[in-house]
Amino acid sequence: MSSRDVRVPDRRLIGPRALGSFTTPNENRNPGGSSVSNELKSRLQSDLNAARKERDKVRTLVLSTALAEVRNREIDGGEELDDEGVVQVLTKAIKQRRDASEQMRAAGRDELADKEDAQSEILSDYLPEGLTEDEVRTIVRELIDEGATEMGPLMGRLMPKIRGRFDGKEANRIVREELAG
Repeated sequence: MSSRDVRVPDRRLIGPRALGSFTTPNENRNPGGSSVSNELKSRLQSDLNAARKERDKVRTLVLSTALAEVRNREIDGGEELDDEGVVQVLTKAIKQRRDASEQMRAAGRDELADKEDAQSEILSDYLPEGLTEDEVRTIVRELIDEGATEMGPLMGRLMPKIRGRFDGKEANRIVREELAG
């Protein structure tokens, strides 16, 4: 029995040739052969390994949780996430932590809120450089000039341009102001 043979339930041996064209799960997910950029995911993984070596418990927890969320999203979608998909996952994780921090502060649990804030700061290091309010206003004005004069379509065209680089609630406020003014 060679190391590449597989034992099936009825105890027959099946070699690699009998299996046909066996492919790994990643080969099935990416049939075109085009490589998916995983720079951000690789950076998260290497930083997680460094945090483990340094025995940094908070950073290890945050990065391992973020990578688990990325893997869950990949499983749900059936394909590897590119850097944009990873940014979306990180943005969602940051938003969840900020919301939790606000709720904890409202309940008088400042020490727990500070932990959540620290975790969101760790994750925000992996996001692309943010946009300023003026830059978002400029984008909104350009979209209005192109003919988007209603809230829904305008937000639909705006969000792909700013996702991961500016808060959606603030963008909504800016759009309302620009449409009103």
